[in-house]
Amino acid sequence: MNVNHLILAANPFIDSYQASDFLGKIIFLGLALLSIMGWAVLVHKAILIRRAKKNAIIFQEKFREQQKTYSEAPLAVDLTSFSNEDEINPFLDLYMLLKKQAIALLNKNKKFKKQSRLGSLFSHDLDLLAASLQGEGAQQIKKMEKNLYLLSTVVSLAPFLGLLGTVWGILITFSSLQTQAAAGSQGVLEGLSLALTTTVLGLVDAIPALIGYNYLKNAMRDFRVDMEGFILMLLSAVEMEYRHEDVEVEGERVKEGVSENVSITDYVLHNIER
Repeated sequence: MNVNHLILAANPFIDSYQASDFLGKIIFLGLALLSIMGWAVLVHKAILIRRAKKNAIIFQEKFREQQKTYSEAPLAVDLTSFSNEDEINPFLDLYMLLKKQAIALLNKNKKFKKQSRLGSLFSHDLDLLAASLQGEGAQQIKKMEKNLYLLSTVVSLAPFLGLLGTVWGILITFSSLQTQAAAGSQGVLEGLSLALTTTVLGLVDAIPALIGYNYLKNAMRDFRVDMEGFILMLLSAVEMEYRHEDVEVEGERVKEGVSENVSITDYVLHNIER
């Protein structure tokens, strides 16, 4: 107990805090709060991004492997190993959105064309799916970057708060020199201690926050590129499997389902009667 007390008493930061005035203590507490906030955001976001990238890579590899072997249709990926809803997996969320909307469009087209088999997707359907996936991807990135601005706030605010402590400490020092002569050495030391320790604390807060912020922004930029690539992979797989095909009829391209022997006039009249 005595050893711990001596260590705490010998700590220059604690000594400076105890010797500082009311404003000095507020500056110290503000720097401590910024440090706690910065480290909390940094650790939380680093773990979150790491888990998201790990789960996304696992799902992407499973989807790619199934498409290579043609074992399942793009909308029939086995999701039994991804049943944990608490795990963050942006790629799985994108796939589930694609599956939900694509099945709805296929059923709508099937009903419209009165076919017994599953319907197909037209070009405007694929455009709709692409827009939906892009919007969902933006929401996923926004959710992962939430509160990341706190790190940039620590980077900007901590040095200024430390500078405020420096200026205030120097002001106390000059005030002690003016009001006290030979007996003013204690006030001078307290002012200088406040000035130096707040400067150090401001830099100690800002430097890790700056490094962590740049690391996280770079990680998010890479993840955004990977997500865009995965969206293209999903759309390509769905387009290859379900895209509505055209056929040639007497030199003109018409939709599948009309005989190649009919004329263009018959084809138009056929659509009017329908």
